Amino acid sequence: MAHSVRRHLDIQISAYDRTIRQYIRGYDDMIARAASAIAAVAPAHVVDLGAGTGALSEALLKHDSVGMVELLDVDPEMLEQARTRITGMRERVRFTLASYADPLPPCDAACASLSLHHVPDLADKKALYTRIHSALRPEGVFVSADVMMPAEGPERDAEYRAWIDHNVDQGIPEAQAWDNFALWAEEDTYYPVETELELLAEVGFTARCTWRAAPSTIIVAKRA
Repeated sequence: MAHSVRRHLDIQISAYDRTIRQYIRGYDDMIARAASAIAAVAPAHVVDLGAGTGALSEALLKHDSVGMVELLDVDPEMLEQARTRITGMRERVRFTLASYADPLPPCDAACASLSLHHVPDLADKKALYTRIHSALRPEGVFVSADVMMPAEGPERDAEYRAWIDHNVDQGIPEAQAWDNFALWAEEDTYYPVETELELLAEVGFTARCTWRAAPSTIIVAKRA
């Protein structure tokens, strides 16, 4: 079954951009920083993997150094919302209904925001990182903005606590927040930052974590 945000988060697609800020700690800062990291390499063609409603793509298009942005998503409802969102810059935008499990187009940069935690298997994620590395032109960059979580122990507990506190601050009752986490766990897998960095290094990237508002994380990976 193809991934559906409406089904996964149990929200209307039109409400996604408002609701995601309630759910995800540091969301606006994460999007802005991810876009700036991509814009820094002045890419002629960026592929936004699992682009959703186009928040990251919209942030990218605000940078004059960014050329064409290709929004790739398997969820047609999300892509349609992105079309509605991004107006006035159609000459710099391409919408592609596809999975990032498919071969990726050649590009100067690739990015993903709150998307790749839907890849539960480490071998599948490594294969995806290999496809991204192969799609990137020399000196290309890949930026992942996502939820990443320690595997176990007090650090994991502390990061879940920080995440719960954010939800409560946004008006979501704590019990509901825990219920949401349990529901999302049916499709979401949050790997530790160290695991993500190791996978990226194994396929040929030079990668580092550039920002965290735990568990929200940005990793910037450069193709050697």
